[in-house]
Amino acid sequence: MAERSVTSLKLDRATKERVQRLAEARRRTPHWVMREAVEQYVEREEKREQLRQDALAAWAEYQTTGLHITAGEADAWLAKLEAGEKTAAPKCHD
Repeated sequence: MAERSVTSLKLDRATKERVQRLAEARRRTPHWVMREAVEQYVEREEKREQLRQDALAAWAEYQTTGLHITAGEADAWLAKLEAGEKTAAPKCHD
């Protein structure tokens, strides 16, 4: 089991009551609800940050090489994939 540490969290009264009501409805503890919320938030934000980093890297590569595909080329390729066709991604060009 992963090592755990204690963290204090200050909530306004209304939020604390909402957490309590949700915990009761889910038959869980407020601690479980808050831990689950933090874990889901961190996972979502890590994915969002990775997407941002990937976009910045792609932009830097484009600025360096000028290679790209057009929106029309991407749309046509995605439409084929959506239709279940096996197709290679379009080749990048200047």
